[in-house]
Amino acid sequence: MRLLNLLGLLPLIDGSLACSGCFGPVDHVEHVRHVKRMQPDAINATYGPTRALEWGQLNFLHTTDTHGWLEGHLKQGNYGADWGDFVSFSTHFKHQASRMGVDMLLVDTGDLHDGAGLSDATTPDGAISMTVFDKVDYDLLTIGNHELYLATVAYQAMYNISTYWGEKYLTSNVQILNPETNEWQYIGKTHRYFTTQHGLRVMAFGVLFDFTGNTNVSKVIPAKTMVTQQWFLDILHSPEPVDVFIILGHNPARPTDSISTFPVVFDAIRAVHPNTPIQFMGGHTHIRDFAVLDSSSTAMESGRYCETLGWLSMSGFNSNNSGYHGVVPGPAGVPNPTRKATQNSTSPFVYSRRYLDWNRRTFEYHAATRYDKKFDYSNGLAVTAEITKYRKQLNLTDVYGCAPQDYCLTCVSFDSTGNIFPLLSEALSEAVVNESRQDIPRYIIANTGSVRFDLYKGPFTYDDQFIVSPFLDHFLYIPEIPYSVASTLLQSLNKAGASQKRSLGVMPIERDICVDPSPVHLSGIKREEHGEHPSITRRQVVDLVPGYTTKDDFGTDGDDTAHTGIPYYDIPDFFQGTAGFNESTTPDVVDVVFVDFIESDLLAILGSNYSSSDVSYYIDENFTTRDYLPIYVRNSQTFQAGLSNCTSA
Repeated sequence: MRLLNLLGLLPLIDGSLACSGCFGPVDHVEHVRHVKRMQPDAINATYGPTRALEWGQLNFLHTTDTHGWLEGHLKQGNYGADWGDFVSFSTHFKHQASRMGVDMLLVDTGDLHDGAGLSDATTPDGAISMTVFDKVDYDLLTIGNHELYLATVAYQAMYNISTYWGEKYLTSNVQILNPETNEWQYIGKTHRYFTTQHGLRVMAFGVLFDFTGNTNVSKVIPAKTMVTQQWFLDILHSPEPVDVFIILGHNPARPTDSISTFPVVFDAIRAVHPNTPIQFMGGHTHIRDFAVLDSSSTAMESGRYCETLGWLSMSGFNSNNSGYHGVVPGPAGVPNPTRKATQNSTSPFVYSRRYLDWNRRTFEYHAATRYDKKFDYSNGLAVTAEITKYRKQLNLTDVYGCAPQDYCLTCVSFDSTGNIFPLLSEALSEAVVNESRQDIPRYIIANTGSVRFDLYKGPFTYDDQFIVSPFLDHFLYIPEIPYSVASTLLQSLNKAGASQKRSLGVMPIERDICVDPSPVHLSGIKREEHGEHPSITRRQVVDLVPGYTTKDDFGTDGDDTAHTGIPYYDIPDFFQGTAGFNESTTPDVVDVVFVDFIESDLLAILGSNYSSSDVSYYIDENFTTRDYLPIYVRNSQTFQAGLSNCTSA
């Protein structure tokens, strides 16, 4: 049971979730139990995978950067499964691993907040979503930077997350100030040493990148310092045998990424254990990626927002190089990994990796065996019903308007009508208004990094308010700046570049390293299945839909389901709305309104004539970047026109 009372959360949850009259009708339990797949308003994928997964002696299911998307992507069939579907799927895979005589570990590498209403519509973030998240039977977890921005959320990680998961929650370089002792302590455990069901002796760490935007009640120890600390050195030189090191990290998987501190940990371990396998499981950069560090060390990253479930398998363990007493060389009746990490490897270890689209079609395909033909388990159905209930009680299904089309961040050019930023510029102009100054011309400047996700055709709900712009940046202003100066600010800001704070934590526009492989034609692909998997040949001719097309160190065959690539266009760091101008005349002075996140950037460009003493709230301290788009939607003829017959189709 979570210690919600330690954060004063019980009144919030009891009050908000017990009063059905305040939040509209709630489905009766009898009705909710009939939800057989996903959320009631979600759509499923039109096609899915065509090849079985390769099972090894040690297997991983990996989630990262879920950011509260436990309801799934209701308007995107590629990612329409919810957390209840994943509960059922992971339960299936735990059972399959046991039947095969191999090990499987469920791991998560952090960032559980700031992205969708289920996590962000409560105070603090995650008060409800964490109770849903916990229904998956994880073996190892670590912290993300989004658990550290606010003191209340950081203490939630300490009192709730760490307490619930115990030795499985690893924060090797993250500490917090204990308010009772006034001393620094690790939020979770520094490490975990354990033996798997089939005898593998594992040493695991959880390492956050060198994050500096954290609340002052927390402390992130740089990796270069961590690897010199005595506790870490003692572990590396311990006489206890280690068959595999597992390094979980909210850390880019690719070692050449300037943010990643995995290379620091890799070098420290290799100095003492030159041949022991090291498996890194990364996150933070929101991409699908797999990198090879050496012949017995690889790193995997599995996307974002419950769009991707990572699968990694490896074999090569035997009684001579480990304590492993499972099947050798690998499980029978299923494909096994065969690929060496490097071409000239003399290591016994072989690997496979796969990036699974987060949808029911994918989950059902890979979960199906002759032993277990039904997909849904009662624990998964119960979680799906919980999500449906919470979404209604938090008002997340309330509809404000109807989006007439899709608006994306980077799939079309910045000034295109299909891009979200012209829409948001108009929303800034019309919704960010100080009534007492509405007749004064104004520029309203925001950073593109404050916008998190595309806006899809169909109902615009309270949930979409969080999905598009989850951050609570306030609107500040400097009054009556000369027009000649104010009119050049946007160009100057974009030329200067955005502050690095967002790219180090609050997340910029994700610039995926996905590239288009050679065209894939699925006609006549034969699924190689034996033993547990029914022997069938599938002829499948489909029209591929846009999705991930990934290239990593193993090539272009990692995506479990084939897609066409999504076009990508660069966007500037800043955009703006304008209001109050007279088309026939040029004003002498204008108000410059801007989000508080960019105050230092703006003042640096304005120079010594302006300082923070000239800055104040434009509306009030409660109005943020999460508020202006819903106001615009409610008052927009375009968004209200189709409201009576609004669908996502």
